[in-house]
Amino acid sequence: MTVNMPAFVYWTSVESPVGPLLLTADPDGTLTSLSVPGQKGGRTVQDGWRQDPGPFRAAEEQLAAYFAAELKEFRLPLRARGTEFRERVWDALDAVPYGATTTYGEIAARIGASRPAVRAVGGAIGANPLLILRPCHRVIGADGSLTGYAGGLERKTRLLALEGVLPMPVP
Repeated sequence: MTVNMPAFVYWTSVESPVGPLLLTADPDGTLTSLSVPGQKGGRTVQDGWRQDPGPFRAAEEQLAAYFAAELKEFRLPLRARGTEFRERVWDALDAVPYGATTTYGEIAARIGASRPAVRAVGGAIGANPLLILRPCHRVIGADGSLTGYAGGLERKTRLLALEGVLPMPVP
């Protein structure tokens, strides 16, 4: 009989203009989450996780370039696990370009979901485990309002300002 041992998780913390970022990766170094303090549904360091900045060097470099407004598209291996529906929504988020926004309804249409599925789309976007890297901050309300963001509306505003969608907030 073979016993499957639980896989370990690598983690590191990276400073950023929107606060410390907690990154996690699986044993092969693929990013599995990027969380911020106070994030609804965000990850926190667990017993047995291995702190090691090694698997995150490319992510740190690309995040620094993004926050310096020198990088518009992340090229990192990502792995987020969710239902088939959530994964379709997350894939649709990846198609929203830097400096652009979309709505929940447009994401629903993009994945072929019905109009009543917009609420479920919002739930899937809110459950995105890879903030910033998978740009859920680019999703706004149909009326142009800055609706919910698991990392907080202040961070959403700062990210959209960095990308030139909104004026830069005064510190």
